[in-house]
Amino acid sequence: MLAAPVQASDTNTVKATIVKHALSMGVDPAIALSIAKTESGYRHNARSSHGAVGVFQLMPSTARKMGLNPYSLNDNIKGGIMYYKMMYKMFGSMELALAAYNAGPGNVKKYNAVPPYGETKRFVSKIMTDYHQLKANPDPAMKAAAAAKSAAQVKQVPSNAKVSAVPVASAPVPKAAKENELSTKIQTVERTPFELELEASSLAI
Repeated sequence: MLAAPVQASDTNTVKATIVKHALSMGVDPAIALSIAKTESGYRHNARSSHGAVGVFQLMPSTARKMGLNPYSLNDNIKGGIMYYKMMYKMFGSMELALAAYNAGPGNVKKYNAVPPYGETKRFVSKIMTDYHQLKANPDPAMKAAAAAKSAAQVKQVPSNAKVSAVPVASAPVPKAAKENELSTKIQTVERTPFELELEASSLAI
């Protein structure tokens, strides 16, 4: 059976897809974007001399074992993030997870450190540099995801937490009623989820 043809996607679409899947999988989108940048320059039609394909340069055989189609943009991205997450859980370190992503977990276990391979050391160093830059200056795709999350949270404020309008009356509103209304308003503000931080932004995985 012939492999499905690769659909070229523009960089912004690729980045947005990476951020979406990273967040849904509990992985910091900054590290996911950094891996993709180093692996393929965000190009889904990238090919390596070793046969790796797509944005995250997956080997077709590895992708199939994961039940994914490496020629699909979504599957390729999910596969790359999934594999990094597996390596992170295995080694508990960003640098070691990246080293395992590049050189294989067996070599990381062998040295119990980043293997002394020039390619792997450069791979880890470049991704970590990009990662720290993205943490300091988030990519527009990361900002867009944060804004969308914030907007969604605001819409989810419980209806019973809303403050009722003060009824119009000819007589002045009693002081106790005003205090109760103020208390209700304060409680409402406190329950409104205005947190703008991405859930995974502080995670290493």
